[in-house]
Amino acid sequence: WKVEQEVFEKIDSATVPSSFSLERMLGDKAKTLHAKAEKELEVYKQRLKNDAPAMIAKRIAEARNLDCECRKKWEDTLRQSLILHIKSIEDAQQKLETFTQAKYMDVVHKLTLDVRIFLGTNAFVFLLLLLVSCLKPRAVNHLFLPSAMLLISTLICSYFYLFEQNWFYTILYNDYTGLSFITYLLLVFAFLCDIVFNSAKVTTEIINGILTAIGSTLSVVSC
Repeated sequence: WKVEQEVFEKIDSATVPSSFSLERMLGDKAKTLHAKAEKELEVYKQRLKNDAPAMIAKRIAEARNLDCECRKKWEDTLRQSLILHIKSIEDAQQKLETFTQAKYMDVVHKLTLDVRIFLGTNAFVFLLLLLVSCLKPRAVNHLFLPSAMLLISTLICSYFYLFEQNWFYTILYNDYTGLSFITYLLLVFAFLCDIVFNSAKVTTEIINGILTAIGSTLSVVSC
């Protein structure tokens, strides 16, 4: 009874596949053909259901016979299926190991490159400050303020780079700072220069423009 129920469910699950592209080309003709195919399929389904009980009874009777050759055939089929299943698992495991190694190497390469850009930029800034102080000792007093702002900009960007970004999501989504770190450093330095040397006029205009864009009535006055 259980086998017969599953066979009938399998028969009922058979449907005529529909094609959107075919319907678009043939229009109503495709619908007519599809309806005709469904009627023919229902006829074949009913024939299968009529013949299924006799076939199931015959096969079950054969299976109950311990000397039936069908037992060995089913045993071989199950063994081959198990071997193929094990082989597919082994292949999947090997592919997973290969993918994991490749992904790890890719993460290490991109993370290393990102850190090198960060360290290289910082090293360049500090080396530049050192060279200025050594090669131009008389100009130290004049360059002290710009150098201090460059140093502050580097420290600010370094803080956000190291402590304010979520490294887990950075690695997971492959979203590294890269050369953008240099851009952020220059932007911070530019804003500091505007604040110190230009009374924050440009910064004020930018902030007021943002406030106006969001519909705020507030406004900022420069120093």
